[in-house]
Parts: sequence; structure tokens; C-alpha cells
Amino acid sequence: MSTTLQMLDQGALRHILEAHALYKLRKPGGRVANLAYIDLTDIKLEGVDLSDANLTGARLHGASLRDANFIRANLFGCDLRNTDLRFGRLDRADLRGACLRGANLTAASLIGADLREGQIAFKDEKQGLRLMKHEKRPGELDHVIFSGADLSGARMTGILAVATDFSDANLTGAIMSQATMRKANFSGANLTGADLAGADVAGADMTGAIMVDTKTAGCNLREADTTGVLNAPADVYIDERPLTDFVSLHEEWAKTNGARGTRQSLPGIDFRLAGDMRKRVLTTLDAEGACFFGLDMSGVELQGANLVNADLRRCNLSGADLRGVRLIGAKLSHANLSGANIGPLELGGGRIMRSDLSRAVLNHANLSGADLTRARMLEIQAEHVIDKGCNYMLTERA
Repeated sequence: MSTTLQMLDQGALRHILEAHALYKLRKPGGRVANLAYIDLTDIKLEGVDLSDANLTGARLHGASLRDANFIRANLFGCDLRNTDLRFGRLDRADLRGACLRGANLTAASLIGADLREGQIAFKDEKQGLRLMKHEKRPGELDHVIFSGADLSGARMTGILAVATDFSDANLTGAIMSQATMRKANFSGANLTGADLAGADVAGADMTGAIMVDTKTAGCNLREADTTGVLNAPADVYIDERPLTDFVSLHEEWAKTNGARGTRQSLPGIDFRLAGDMRKRVLTTLDAEGACFFGLDMSGVELQGANLVNADLRRCNLSGADLRGVRLIGAKLSHANLSGANIGPLELGGGRIMRSDLSRAVLNHANLSGADLTRARMLEIQAEHVIDKGCNYMLTERA
């Protein structure tokens, strides 16, 4: 930056952080941390709580801030180039004019954050007003990694985000109108209700993105790869009967061991409007390549089901009975599988059917407390998975 920033020794910084901690606890001696215009280059403050703090114009270039809490913090005009903010919490933070070029915000939470352009001006005896400048232009988000981040409701009007990684990010309701995001990676991103009006996303990777009610008027999509984009669901009718009828028929068949109802084969079907899927009994359902995106399927029974290549991204499968399920090549990014039983299914006579998740995509999934006993998990993609308490006993992994 061209502006001279103040340096702090470790003792002074520690005193500020301790006073801020007291402030958050509402204890005597507490006060909000004021780190405005402080040079904190390459600082290591993993897990620090600076929620509500003032860091206007601060320099945090190259800082290690993994798991840090900046909720509601004032980061206006902050230099965050090449900063490690993985898993950070920046909900409702003021990031206007901040330079995040090359920063890593993988799986960070930026719900309602303000990332629009902005500039800080100082009085100067010779020049009148002098702008505070980063080495790169203000408000720049080029090459930032937002993979798996939650940017729902974030304000990004007019941002410059060339080659930025938004893969698997939650951009629900985000405002990106008039933004320049050429060659950005939106693969698997949830753009439901997002505003891309007038934005430039030429050459972007939008494969598998969810674009339900996305505003794209005047959006430049030239040479963008939109393969597999998921649009608004439509009511499914089979032989002029609604999909819900066939789901109910299969459930009756499963509950009565075949005495009533009919076992269903529904490959490639879009289940997003199939009604309440919680605690449904859908044992051995054949739904290869089907779409369940975002559904609440908590407690569902899908023992022995065929879900090969199914889209289960962002589904709530907590507590589900998935014993013996076939999830080969399934998309399970951001799925909640906490407490799910994905172990073997007993078939009688000492035989078992192992669950198979080979080649499944489990990035950012929650497997905490899940049972994966004897499951096949060959060639899976499993970046940033939460698996505390997960049972991997005899799991087959490459």
C-alpha cells in the first residue's frame, strides 16, 4: 500500500486481543479490538475471534487465519492478498474494497457479506484527497478460492473475480450483477435465486451448477460450459400419473414385503417435487442417475437401493438407513450423512450386501457418527469431509 501503516509488537497485539475477548464475554476491561491501518503481514492467528472488530485498511497479506471469526467485522479496504482464511467465519462482514487476490477461503462462511468495490481516501496537504491503494486494484477477487464456501446473500455487485474458484459454493441469493467473472469456476455451485444480470462469465466452468430462478438478463455466457446445469424442477408424470403415486406404491411394497404395492424402477427421474421424503421406506428402490438435490431425506430407509450416479448434493440424509446401498459415482457434495448407517445389509444365510461408494464425490460432506463398516470407498473424492466419530471398520479404501 502507498499509505504508511502502523506496526504493533506482540505484547501490544496480545493486549488488544485479550481486551476484545473480555468485550465478547461482557466482562470489565473489555473493548472492541481496533486494528485499523495496522500492518499484520504474515501474522499467524488461526482460530482468533475478531468478530465485530475494526480492521479498516489493515494489511493482512499472507496471514494465517484458518478458522478465524470475523463475523460482522469491518474489513473495509483490507489487504487480504494470499491470506489463508479456510473455514473462516465472515458472515455479514464488511469487505468492501478489500483485496483478496489469491486468498484461500475454502469452506468459509460469508453469509450476507459485502464484497462490493470501495475505496478509502485520506486528506493530503499537497494532493487534497489521496486514495489508499493496494498493489492490485481495490475490490479484486481474482484467483480467490471460494470452493465449498457459503456466500448466500453476499453482495458482490460489480466485483472483479477473474479465474476465481466458486466450485461447490453456496451462492443462493447472492448479488453478482455487473460483475466480471471471466473463466471463473462455478462447477457444482448453487446459484439458486442469484443475480447474474449483466455479469460477464465468458469462458466460465458452470458444469453441474444449480440455476433455479437465477437472473441472467444481459449475462455474457459466451463459451461458458453449462453442461449438466440443473434448472427448476418440473412435476414428473409417468403414464399420466404423478411421481408421488409411484413413490407411495414402492413404499407400500417395501412395508408389506411385496404383499401390496409395486416395486418401482425410476432411473433418471427428478425427485425434487416428490413430496416429503423424510422417513420414507424405499428399500431396494431403483433410482440410478436420479436427482434428489437438496431434499430432506432424514431417516429415509434405502437399504439395498440402486443410487448409482444419483445426484444427492446438499441432501439431508442424517440418520438414514443406507445399508447395502449402491452409490457408485454418486454426487454427495455437502450432503449431511451424520449418523447414517452405510454398513452391510444382511441377506440371510450368512450373506451380506456391502455398501458401495466407489468413485462417489463426497467433498464437504458430513459423515460424523456415520457407520461405514465394510463399505467400498474406492477412488472417491472426499475433500474437507467432516467425519468425527465415523466408523470406518474394515472399509475398503484405495
